[in-house]
Amino acid sequence: MRATEPVPAHPGRPGGAPSTPGGLLDLLSVAAVVLDAQGRIVLWSPQAEDLFGYSAEEALGRFAGRLLVQEQHLELVDGLFEQVMAGGAGWAGVFPMRHRDGSTRLVEFRNMRLEDDRKDLYALGLATDQATLHSLERDLALSTRLVSQSPIGLAVVDTDLRYVTVNPALERINGLSAAEHVGRSVREALPFLDTESIEAAMREVLADGVPIVDRESVGRTPADPDEEKAWSVSFYRLEGSSGKVLGVATSVVDVTERRRATIEASQARQRLALVADASIRIGTTLDLDETARELADVSVPELADVAAVDVLDSVLNGRSPVTAHSGPAVFRALAVASAYPSEAVRAADPPGEVARYEADRLVTRCVNTGRPVRVSHVSGDDLLCIARSPEAAGLLHAAGLHSYLAVPLIARGKVLGALDLKRTRNQEPFSADDEVLAGELAARAAVCIDNARWYRQARNTALTLQRSLLPERPPHQPGLEIASRYQPAQLADEVGGDWFDVIPLTGDKSALVVGDVMGSGISAAATMGQLRTATRTLAELDLAPDQVLHHLDRITDRMGQTITTCIYAVYDPHEGRCVLSNAGHMAPVLIRPGRAPELLDLPTGAPLGVGQVTFHTTTLALNPGDSLVLYTDGLVETRDQAIDERLDALLAHLSAPPGSLEETCDLLLHALRHPGDHDDVALLIARATAMSG
Repeated sequence: MRATEPVPAHPGRPGGAPSTPGGLLDLLSVAAVVLDAQGRIVLWSPQAEDLFGYSAEEALGRFAGRLLVQEQHLELVDGLFEQVMAGGAGWAGVFPMRHRDGSTRLVEFRNMRLEDDRKDLYALGLATDQATLHSLERDLALSTRLVSQSPIGLAVVDTDLRYVTVNPALERINGLSAAEHVGRSVREALPFLDTESIEAAMREVLADGVPIVDRESVGRTPADPDEEKAWSVSFYRLEGSSGKVLGVATSVVDVTERRRATIEASQARQRLALVADASIRIGTTLDLDETARELADVSVPELADVAAVDVLDSVLNGRSPVTAHSGPAVFRALAVASAYPSEAVRAADPPGEVARYEADRLVTRCVNTGRPVRVSHVSGDDLLCIARSPEAAGLLHAAGLHSYLAVPLIARGKVLGALDLKRTRNQEPFSADDEVLAGELAARAAVCIDNARWYRQARNTALTLQRSLLPERPPHQPGLEIASRYQPAQLADEVGGDWFDVIPLTGDKSALVVGDVMGSGISAAATMGQLRTATRTLAELDLAPDQVLHHLDRITDRMGQTITTCIYAVYDPHEGRCVLSNAGHMAPVLIRPGRAPELLDLPTGAPLGVGQVTFHTTTLALNPGDSLVLYTDGLVETRDQAIDERLDALLAHLSAPPGSLEETCDLLLHALRHPGDHDDVALLIARATAMSG
């Protein structure tokens, strides 16, 4: 009967589980040999047979020295045997041993004395091939040094995901000692990281054996809690020589600098893309308000959550911008844009409004110094220096304003205003790079804003000149009801050379004139003024319409490089007759009650300024109730529709006109003119009425 019952093998009980073949001892193939007190072999292991080549039958009962040792070494071996049997500390070392095939092999020995219960003495020898042992020692030493000296963080976890070992590099990375790792699960040792995804990756590798390589992980560790770090983490399954899964090996490389460089490169590309986008989107027109809106729209959301463009009111009033000064500043808000609905928009000055900001306000400091003002982290006191009022400061606080940046709009060395930027949802504070980018956008936009400002001033000057040259209200003429309109171009607020006139003549007659000087701006307006004056002078001579155009042609020709179209008509209310002459102009429309409107088929003639041209006259009856519509080409010409379609539309709108001529003028301008039209319009409608008395 056995002294004890066998204990079932169980992995959870130390000593109760069988060892899987393929361990270190198996790799060493340690041989065991037992000698009696006379040196005869009494026990012989299978590993001894592998090491020395003798089977148990061949070895047992023979003297070990004579079987395994060369003749010249026998005396030395006998002395070592006596030393071991005398009760010494045993002997360890390397000795040349004879193999069964006659060769000699160096064998590593560990020899010790044994004693049984009858006080009989034996010698136990444990032996392994020295070459095999040294190879394993070298491999182990190399592995140990590689792990301990590697700059890469290395760790091994078991199948329960508990740390078995970590190297010094990983201790430094995690800010934890090896003792704080070993025996703990990943979740317990590294609660400050995303352990859920880390453990999920480890379990995946344990399950399928497929390595996970170069997975990026981001977080903060006790080693550097104030800075976010990035690591490249790889996981490999560890298996024994028998294929048993031992755990997972992890390598960790700090790639914070690489990630930072990647982010910076990406941000640089985004900044270049934003600048390129701004070059395309800003300054598409010479409209000042539109240019400001384009700048504000480009700034969100890539650069700011809320952007505002404000220009010094003195700049818009035609005074020269100042370079640098102190004191308050008066701004006119031009544009506000937001990446999303925000209380911060309500805190901004509405476009078109004028606001005075004292010298302590940040936007005032920006324009006074001509330098950017950046507040990376906005405090309560800063809000009062940013907002226009305490109420606006409350709105900015409610919106979550935490970072502010104002950059000056500088063109041709002069400060025009400021680009005002705020961050509320974007949690990153404005940086020095953001300041440079905002300055680049502001510099590009400032030139466009300055061009639009100069253009607006020139346009206003030309428009003022033109309006001063046009009759404010056509005079009341016998037998005629008259309405007129002048409208500048809408696309770029361009002023052209279109005009109309009603000139009293002798005998209650009236001259009706509509003309169009090619070109735009002050030059076209000035030319129009000269021709209008010349037309009035010629009309005083009571010349026929073709003669008037003949003289105007000669005058225009002498002015040089000026082409003008013109309709000149004379109406006699007593005879109910109208005489017209055309110099390359759009055909008038005749409206008779009860009949469809019609384009008059007049000899077109050549424009004024061509020279040596014969003009013709056409006479038509104009009875009470009949109307004559004179207009310039800006009313009907567009870039996307054929002229015939537009003329048909004109006639359609005149087929059932409102009751009054004033309403008819408004109808035509509203129906036929559209945002983006690039030409101005002069419109004159005359309706014949019965003569009184």
